[in-house]
Amino acid sequence: MTPSTEKNANFNNPIKVLYEDEYLFAVTKPPGMFVHRTALSRERGFFLLQEARNLYGSHLYPVHRLDRPTSGVVIFATTPQVARVLAEYFRKKEIEKYYIAVVRGWTDTSGVIDSHLVKITENPTPVEQLKQQEAVTKYETIARTEIPVAVSRYPTSRYSLVLANPITGRRHQIRRHFKHISHPIIGDVLYGDGKHNRFFRDNFGIKRLLLHSFSMKFKHPVYGHTVKITSPPGDDFMEVLSKLGWKEVMEALLAK
Repeated sequence: MTPSTEKNANFNNPIKVLYEDEYLFAVTKPPGMFVHRTALSRERGFFLLQEARNLYGSHLYPVHRLDRPTSGVVIFATTPQVARVLAEYFRKKEIEKYYIAVVRGWTDTSGVIDSHLVKITENPTPVEQLKQQEAVTKYETIARTEIPVAVSRYPTSRYSLVLANPITGRRHQIRRHFKHISHPIIGDVLYGDGKHNRFFRDNFGIKRLLLHSFSMKFKHPVYGHTVKITSPPGDDFMEVLSKLGWKEVMEALLAK
């Protein structure tokens, strides 16, 4: 079911409804917004779960999360029973997840990043600091560009638009994996390249992480049919893609 624009317009709400039925409610998360309530989200007065409940008009149950700086598809369940089923889908890797990202350098045409990651916790113990978790990310390069600007030590600067498919769901997985292969995501203040981040900020006005949860595909937990939920990138993201010459490439991806 595709929601009406009227429903989105009924609230002074920065999120958009992507899909709604009796059991599922999916929205697009803006960059910079927390999914759940935290000390910081209380200070700012809003978080995604509450904003989604305002749109839906009833209680919702979270089943997964996105990093605060990442935008895109977030799915909620309308009952605790459906929430448990969806959480099990995520645990068993039965949900196909695709993200788009702008990264530094020219990535391979396609690849698999199979590299264990240390588990991230708020106050890790010495044992947790050493604990490695299996982590696998597949990716496909959608477009590449080279611009005649010496951002770093080279006379030109190269960038790639990638479609990433995380098989596992570790915290900051895509960001850490692309850093691991020396292609950090633009706008990543934790794992990225400061020189390229500043270049995009100064020349494109972009102050966000260029990572977007693009689509999710899974079996409906009640009706059994295939559900695919897609979230186009926001205007700021699309403006960067357009300036890099990738607008038509992205529009073709959206049309699939």
